[in-house]
Amino acid sequence: QVQFVESGGGLVQPGGSLRLSCAASGDFNTIYTMAWYRQAPGKQRELVSTITIEGLTHYEDSVKGRFTVSRDNARGSLYLQMNSLKPEDTAIYYCNADPWFQGGWGQGTQVTVSS
Repeated sequence: QVQFVESGGGLVQPGGSLRLSCAASGDFNTIYTMAWYRQAPGKQRELVSTITIEGLTHYEDSVKGRFTVSRDNARGSLYLQMNSLKPEDTAIYYCNADPWFQGGWGQGTQVTVSS
């Protein structure tokens, strides 16, 4: 089964940017839809963005126009460019398939937006 390792999080001021990366082990190209999820303290994990193997994308309303998802099928990688970050974007960000692989959850990468 494919597993994922996220990286690129950090502490950033409101209005700043971060680029998250996700490296997949296994056959990434068999996964039709990949996704970024996030979980804020005290909240359930939520879907942030998806991208199909053809490059069709979808975004949760609160991140539209600020986040851009991309994938590199040759490298087995997924990315999330996050601009104009807000405090409410603070969360642990995870990548996985959509629908997710239960055994595919990594440790995630922490994103903290604070002044």
